[in-house]
Amino acid sequence: MKVISVFGTRPEAVKMAPVVAELRKHSNVESKVLVTAQHRDLLDQVLEIFDITPDYDLDVMQEDQTPTDVAAEVLKRIQPILRDEQPDWILVQGDTTTVLAASLAAFYNRVRVGHVEAGLRTYDRYNPFPEEINRVLADQLSDLHFAPTETARAALLKEAIPPERVHVTGNTVIDALRVIVARPANGSLPAPGFPADKRLVLVTAHRRENFGQPFANMLAALKCIADRGDVHLLYPVHPNPNVRGPAYEVLGAHPHVTLLPPMDYLAFAHLMAKAHLILTDSGGIQEEAPGLGVPVLVMRAVTERPEAVAAGTAKLVGTDTEAILTEAAKLLDDPAAHAAMAKAVNPFGDGHAAERIVSILLGQ
Repeated sequence: MKVISVFGTRPEAVKMAPVVAELRKHSNVESKVLVTAQHRDLLDQVLEIFDITPDYDLDVMQEDQTPTDVAAEVLKRIQPILRDEQPDWILVQGDTTTVLAASLAAFYNRVRVGHVEAGLRTYDRYNPFPEEINRVLADQLSDLHFAPTETARAALLKEAIPPERVHVTGNTVIDALRVIVARPANGSLPAPGFPADKRLVLVTAHRRENFGQPFANMLAALKCIADRGDVHLLYPVHPNPNVRGPAYEVLGAHPHVTLLPPMDYLAFAHLMAKAHLILTDSGGIQEEAPGLGVPVLVMRAVTERPEAVAAGTAKLVGTDTEAILTEAAKLLDDPAAHAAMAKAVNPFGDGHAAERIVSILLGQ
C-alpha cells in the first residue's frame, strides 16, 4: 500500500506527525510525505522537531496570499505528483485550504482520501473562514473519515456520510502533545521576561474573521488584564500585518506583556504547561490545553469543538471586551472556578489515535 500524507501548516504538521510516525512502523506501507508549505517558516519548525523530511515540497507560500492563491497553486503542483506516484491513499488533516485542494486533486485522479479530524462543524460557513467550508467539502470528497469524537461522528452521519466510512479515533494532537511534553525543552524556551511571582497568561490571537473591531476589542481586554499587575501576558504574535501592527501598538510597551515572534511547537507546548490561563482564538489549543490541565477562554463567536465546552475544559467568551474581562477575572480571582476547569476531563482522546487510524487504513 502506498500512502501520501499531505499537510501545509504548523497545526496540520503537528497532528499528522504521529500518523507519519505510525506509518513508518509498517513494512507493508510505502509512506511518503508531501508538504504544500502553505505556511513556510511555521511548518519547517515542526518538520524539524518531529524529524520529518518531505518527499515533496510544493513551496506554494506567497506574500499576501489569499485562499484562492493557495488552492490554485496546490491543485496545479500536486497533479503531476499524483499522476506519477499513483498512491492508494492520500491522508489530509483538518480544515486548511491545503486540505480542500489536495482532496479535490485526489478525487480528480481517482485516489482515495482519508480525512484525519473529520466532522468538526460550527454550522456557520463564514466562521471560521474559510475553514468551515474547507472541512465540509473535504468530508464530501473523502472515502474514510477519522472523527476525533462521537460529536464529530454524529455530524458526519447527519450529512449522510455512510456510517461504515466513519471511525472515531480520538484526536492525534493528544498523541503529539504526549511526545513533546515528555521531551526536555533543551533551552528552546525564549527568555519571556516575566517575574516568577506572577502567574502566566498565555495568549494566541490571529483568526481572519476577528480582524478589525473584534481584534481591537480583544486587545483592549488583554491590556486590562495586564493592568491588574498580578499576572504577566505572553503573546507569540502572528506575522500577519492585521495582527502584528495592532498588537504591538496596544501592547508593545506594556510592562506586564511580552510579545514574541511565533514560537516552535516544542517551546510553545512547554509554555502551555506552565500557564495559569490561556486566552485564544485558535482551534487546536482548545484540544491541547485541557490535556495539560490549563483552563482555556476561547475568544470566538462559535467553536467547532463543542466537546471542550461541554466537558468544562474551555469556555466560549466571544470578542466583547467586557465579556472576556469578566470570565478571565473569575479564573484569576476564584481558585475554585480555576480548579474546576483545570481538573475537567479532556474529551479528545487517550494518545493512541494514530495507531487506530493506521490500523483502519491497513484494513481497507
